[in-house]
Amino acid sequence: MAGPWHPRGVTCNIACMGVKDRVGEYRRRMRARGYRPVQIWVPDVRTQEFAAEARRQSALVAQADAVGDDQEFIEAVSVPWDEE
Repeated sequence: MAGPWHPRGVTCNIACMGVKDRVGEYRRRMRARGYRPVQIWVPDVRTQEFAAEARRQSALVAQADAVGDDQEFIEAVSVPWDEE
């Protein structure tokens, strides 16, 4: 007789699989669909170091905007979209 967790007599399903087995099965299915796993590392935006670097780079951009004429050059050589 099947218990309350196995109403149709199923003796093993995802609930009885270990985490390692479930992850392995998921990865197998995804690979069969043509996917591959990718791991990337990104900066931790919660750190004080990140905030300090963001402020430093922002100040450099603001300074460049104030003293540079790069944007003027870009505008001089650009054609507005509606004139093409």
